Amino acid sequence: MKLIGPHVSTTGGVFNAPLNAKALGATAFGMFSKNQRRWESPPYDQSTISLFKKNLNDAAYSPSCVLTHDSYLINIGNPDPVAQKKSLDACIDELNRCDQLGLTTLNMHPGSHLKLVDETECLDSIAKNINTALAATSNVAVVLETTSGQGSNVGYSFEHLAHIIKRIDDKKRVGVCIDTCHIFAAGYDIRTEKGYHQVMDEFDKVIGFRYLMGMHLNDSKGKHGSHLDRHQSLGQGELGLEPFRQIMNDSRLDGIPLILETIDESIWAEEIKLLYSFVK
Repeated sequence: MKLIGPHVSTTGGVFNAPLNAKALGATAFGMFSKNQRRWESPPYDQSTISLFKKNLNDAAYSPSCVLTHDSYLINIGNPDPVAQKKSLDACIDELNRCDQLGLTTLNMHPGSHLKLVDETECLDSIAKNINTALAATSNVAVVLETTSGQGSNVGYSFEHLAHIIKRIDDKKRVGVCIDTCHIFAAGYDIRTEKGYHQVMDEFDKVIGFRYLMGMHLNDSKGKHGSHLDRHQSLGQGELGLEPFRQIMNDSRLDGIPLILETIDESIWAEEIKLLYSFVK
């Protein structure tokens, strides 16, 4: 079964996320565990944790249906030691927040070298910091998101993510999230049935489907290979609808959260219905 839903708002409290997702007819959802544009956020109190778990259960979502996204500020590949440590501490805090809520995954962009070191050194720093973060926490897996390669971001090739995963000590607590917009902008052409299967076969060969823990379903404003991280509503961008038709009929993607980050939240419910209509 395909688990689909948008990245929903947590305005008013993180415990509102399951309710917001349920109202849209979602079978999965993404969310932030804290303010994504601030380094510091108050710790959860017990009432927040309890209400989140109650709402999650009442809405019939299992923890595996939720793909939490970390703060946009975090960059554990930052070459500056002070800034890198700040990001590492924030990453550990977010892993602990997920664990407090009973969730199992934390999605993150791998990081950026800021044009101060080469890509390999940056990737090695990311792996080292993930190992540190996992050793300091329990239960929650780090899910590395494919990037478009905009600016100095790493993670725009499957080889980058494989490089990191190879160096992670606890392989059970690391995974990958494929973003359809990002991989297309990075140069992976999934616009046709043939192209989609070629790219997914390459993913399996380089990384392996055992590491795929989620997807972000987004059309792209940027053209193929543009390296632009610009999301669009489904069928309204350069990707069109065919990749999403293929995704909905790919049994390898059953049971993992497929999260919409498309730009018009007023049509999220319609996009969910559209995706389910593709199932043969």
